[in-house]
Amino acid sequence: MTAINPLIDDISNLKDAEVESKIQDLSKKYWLTRNPSVKMQIANLLEIYKEELSTRRAKAWEQQYQKRNKDLDDLIKVN
Repeated sequence: MTAINPLIDDISNLKDAEVESKIQDLSKKYWLTRNPSVKMQIANLLEIYKEELSTRRAKAWEQQYQKRNKDLDDLIKVN
């Protein structure tokens, strides 16, 4: 995902653990600030990181699904 935000570099190069760490850090900062404008900016950043992580997990699930053992599909036949 290409983020259109000057505060974020290319996050596709980050590892999943690094993205999760960023989400945790931003979540913590979100709840610590009282400035509504800063909260809105942090919320936007959080959405970008969460979307990236969600996309990665969906791709990983799809890859695992494609690699599944298809021999088991024919074990139960429903007529």
